[in-house]
Amino acid sequence: MSAYYLPAGTAAAGEYDLEVTPESASWGYSSLRVLTLEPAGTHTLHTDGDEVLVVPLAGSLAVEVDGVHLELDGRRDVFAGPTDFAYLPVESVASLHSTAGGRFALCGARTDRVLPARYGSVATVPVELRGAGRSSRQVRNFGTPEALSAGAVIACEVITPGGNWSSYPAHKHDEATETESELEEIYYFEITAGPHGEPGLGFMRTSSSPGHEIDILEEVHDRDAVLVPYGWHGPAAAAPGHDMYYLNVMAGPPHPGPAGAERTWRISDHPDQTWVRDTWADQDVDPRLTQQRG
Repeated sequence: MSAYYLPAGTAAAGEYDLEVTPESASWGYSSLRVLTLEPAGTHTLHTDGDEVLVVPLAGSLAVEVDGVHLELDGRRDVFAGPTDFAYLPVESVASLHSTAGGRFALCGARTDRVLPARYGSVATVPVELRGAGRSSRQVRNFGTPEALSAGAVIACEVITPGGNWSSYPAHKHDEATETESELEEIYYFEITAGPHGEPGLGFMRTSSSPGHEIDILEEVHDRDAVLVPYGWHGPAAAAPGHDMYYLNVMAGPPHPGPAGAERTWRISDHPDQTWVRDTWADQDVDPRLTQQRG
């Protein structure tokens, strides 16, 4: 088992079902915590040097931070559609309260930029259907540079129907060039069970890129996480009969740009797999993704 693979429960800490910090991951920027609150449960979060996106995975939440009250309607579960969310600034103390209980992702990134706390409406979340055929997936770009002003954090959600491949072609973002950003990445998975409660599964691959040795091929299950410090990552494949969700959290050093340091998400395709993009024009998007999922 790779040190970059975190099966459900193995990276729990304190009140968190999952805790990945720059220190625990031995990198510089990205973090993710998953918090379960019982009905009427409350949690106090100190953001310290990280900006944090509070993302309901299941349930609703009230957030008090810097004298601001934010009500998150949330959702039934991650397969029911995108969600609203909250942005929490660095060096703030937030109180999280859930009347009915639920699970919540705290997506973080270390940054020096100070921005105000604010609410992110579900109505503003860009949702795209990417790929075609068995490479079809739905991407919810709630925390990408185009959708959200932030210091360093980049986040999105991906739904991959059972039997499909996503993060395909494999790609990388481990060096700063004119066409690529340097970003550490966390994949957090939720996978549906079978018709009689059978555990869901999928697969996640990361392989070596120039100057970076890494070799990961893991069978992933519900609530597992995978760390991607560098390398070609993908595909993430959902087993037939088991829909796959993953939350991506990324951050890295500011990218040099013509207007100064930028927060960017630029990738390079694996040269052996980029041809697959040319096949999408001749295929339909998986109809499971074009139907209302609520």
